[in-house]
Amino acid sequence: MAHIPLAGITTENSVHSTNPNPNYLPALISLGVLYFMNGFITCLNDTLVPFFKEGFTLSYADSSLVQFYFFLTYGVMSFPAGIVIERIGYKNGMVLGFAIAAIGALLFYPAADMHLYYLFLAALFVLAIGIVVLQVASNPYITALGPARTASSRLTLIQAIGSIGTTVAPIFGASFILSRLEESGTSSDAVKYPYLGIAAMLVCIALVVYNLNLPVINTKAASINTTEAERRSIFSFRNLNFGAWAIFAYVGAEVSIGTFLTNYISDTMSVGVENANTYVSYYWGGMLVGRLLGSYLLQTVKPSIVLTFCAIAAIFLICISVISSGSVAVWSMIGVGLFNSVMFAIIFSLSVEGLGKYTTKASGILSTAIAGGAIISFSQGYLKDHSTWAVAFMIPVVCYMYLMFFGLNGYKSKLVKA
Repeated sequence: MAHIPLAGITTENSVHSTNPNPNYLPALISLGVLYFMNGFITCLNDTLVPFFKEGFTLSYADSSLVQFYFFLTYGVMSFPAGIVIERIGYKNGMVLGFAIAAIGALLFYPAADMHLYYLFLAALFVLAIGIVVLQVASNPYITALGPARTASSRLTLIQAIGSIGTTVAPIFGASFILSRLEESGTSSDAVKYPYLGIAAMLVCIALVVYNLNLPVINTKAASINTTEAERRSIFSFRNLNFGAWAIFAYVGAEVSIGTFLTNYISDTMSVGVENANTYVSYYWGGMLVGRLLGSYLLQTVKPSIVLTFCAIAAIFLICISVISSGSVAVWSMIGVGLFNSVMFAIIFSLSVEGLGKYTTKASGILSTAIAGGAIISFSQGYLKDHSTWAVAFMIPVVCYMYLMFFGLNGYKSKLVKA
């Protein structure tokens, strides 16, 4: 899933410690657990969509409200979360994020007892607020915990751990939630205890983080010479303007495919949703493999070229899928996950290139653009209600076409009138 790294953070001089050789392992392990839980909780939504669709007899558009309210939180909470973190500090921010997420998970219990869909949506909104706070509070530590020269490797490792969470989530969902779909009938008890367990785990992690001796981070960007570019509005940067829409399109395409993949596979292969949901783990698992491969590939190949190739490959695979049937259709759609893997990091880096002191503010804009996961997934669900899968999947195709443009031309950095 999408993780916005905050820029403008000094690294080697940002950790205040009297120990010349501090032990960062506990903090890095905590960040790994945090990213795992972020990925796990976010991708468990892909299980909730088909579960609620059957349990509440919803349309595709209505069932996609799971993702709509979850990712809408990025659009409305990213900046407020940043303000809160500045006041209470990053460590306390992480603890707060875990606590809010735990409250959201706990709200699944009364929502299941009353079997009310809108209460589940409210619980997901609270849960998502916690996830946003966690990301805003935790990302700086990835670059701060260790030398600047190895920051990229730490980021790749932590993101890979997050991808493990996204891979495990569909298997967990199929085993503990969708497997009880038929016996549940008009009940939603199947989600009650899994989310109660998630809440307990989040509380435990919050207590561990609270008791960790984490370093203090300096978020003040170094002073730089003022140029004509530095005096312009942040919206005068062409690459950022196009990049924000690229983030919107990418997250929207990635989330919408994951959201409806279970139902798509179920219809395509004529299998139950609990069996179809296990295939979703391969979609997210492809991102884990792709990130590991991409970390090496991007050392020698221009990021814009890699992004363009991945966008073209995604378009090709979706088109092959919707004109095929059976295993070819299923595995072609799953294969899109492999090419999604490096897109977000590339788009982000190209979007903030040359922004200087505006980079941190740009990070907030790009973080807000993650709301594309809400808009695009709902739009695809609405289109599926009124048409076919082939037509509905043209929405992510259009998103990838825009990403192809961004990789060919949109990323080029130059000033425009604002």
